[in-house]
This record gives sequence, C-alpha cells and structure tokens, in this order.
Amino acid sequence: MERDISDSRNQSANSLTLSLSLDKQAVTMSASLFRATPVARSALRAASAVKPAATFVRGKATLPDLQYDYGALEPYISSKIMELHHSKHHQTYVNGLNSALTTIAEAESKGDFTKAASVAPLLNFHGGGHLNHTLFWENLAPASREGGGSPDGALGKAITTEFGSFESFVKQMNAALAGIQGSGWAWLAKDKAANGKLALITRANQDPVTGNYVPLLGIDAWEHAYYLQYENRKAEYFEAIWNVINWKTVAKRFEA
Repeated sequence: MERDISDSRNQSANSLTLSLSLDKQAVTMSASLFRATPVARSALRAASAVKPAATFVRGKATLPDLQYDYGALEPYISSKIMELHHSKHHQTYVNGLNSALTTIAEAESKGDFTKAASVAPLLNFHGGGHLNHTLFWENLAPASREGGGSPDGALGKAITTEFGSFESFVKQMNAALAGIQGSGWAWLAKDKAANGKLALITRANQDPVTGNYVPLLGIDAWEHAYYLQYENRKAEYFEAIWNVINWKTVAKRFEA
C-alpha cells in the first residue's frame, strides 16, 4: 500500500495540464505562470490560436445532476445532508471556479499576469472541489440498486492483491480517513507510473488527485459530508458509506 499525504499545494512543476470536464467542454488557458498549486498548473494550457487581446470564450462549469434522489441513500446518508452537500456546497465550488476562471481570463487579456497568478489558490480550491465532488456523486448509489457490496472482476482481484482482502482494504481506507487532520479526502487511485497498481492516498482540503494517479474512488472527510447526521461520530459515517458505494462506476474508471 502506498500513502501520499503530502500537501499537493507545495509541489512544483512546469506546464502540466489537466482537462476539467465542465459541462462537456474543455477549459484551457496559459499555464506557464501557475506553479504554486496543482489545479492551477494543471488546468491551464496555452491556446495557440488565441492572441493576447482576443476575447476569451469558454463554457462555464455547471452543477451536475444526480442520478438518484436526495433521499435515496438513506439511512446511510440523510436526505438533508445530500441536499445541502449537493445544492449548496458543490454549487459554491462551481461558482468559485467560474469566478476564478473569469478573473484569470480578464487579467490575461490585459497582460496582467500578476493578477492572474494571484487567483491560482482559488482556482485550485474551487476547481478541485468541483472535480472531487463530481466524482464523489458518481461513486454513490442507493443500497437498493447498485450501492454496497464488494467489487468483483479485475478491480476485485486488484484490491485483494494489493491490500490482502476487500475487508482489509476497507479498514485501511477508514484508517486513512480518520487520520486526516481537518478537512480532506481519501482516495483509491490507480498509479499509471506503476503499471496501474492500486494506491491509497489522501489529499488535504479540496486538492485534487493529479500527476501519475488516476482517482477511482474518493470519500469526502469534510464535516459538511456527515455532521448533520453523525455529529462528531465520523467513524460511523466512514463505516456507513460503504453501503452506498457504486462499485460499477469505480470498476469502469479502473478498467479505462
């Protein structure tokens, strides 16, 4: 098992790119000045056809629809939590991402790269929040449908190979979640640099999974994901959420 609990905002890299799936449109911009945060240096790419003075045209990020009702994950996740988490918290990340991208576009059109660079932390936070939550909703399904149980096929075999058993994997994932100080996420990821080997990693705040890692399954450890129902008993939330994990979507990412 591999754990990477480092703060991705301290990483340094040049000209890395990451496509943000925003309303089925790719958002690309100049990345040369954004080295401080992962989404900032990953989400922005130079568009060679666009001159500095040209108008910046892009599609805005939008809140994704859920494939189930807010109350469909009960009793494991309450309807009220789902409503607030999706319609309020995720919407805030969408709004913040659009605002940051607009500010950067306007600053770049004026050649004010200092202003553009100053927005990088907001792009990382809100862009990561939008990406993480979009994957999170897809990870879930009602227990009466595809939710819960354990994975089979290639993913099931890979989990057993890497973690010893599915039960051992769940315990290790829950331990990683409990070890997050403050807010963050725990992820099951595929390491492209290690022939697709599975890894268990954590990220602080809304920092996204980037680089060689492909996010497969993420669990939100922010208080807004559980506090209204579980209060300070977050370990109960970590146990309960396995009853509504959609392993079919996780397997599709693994096999892609």
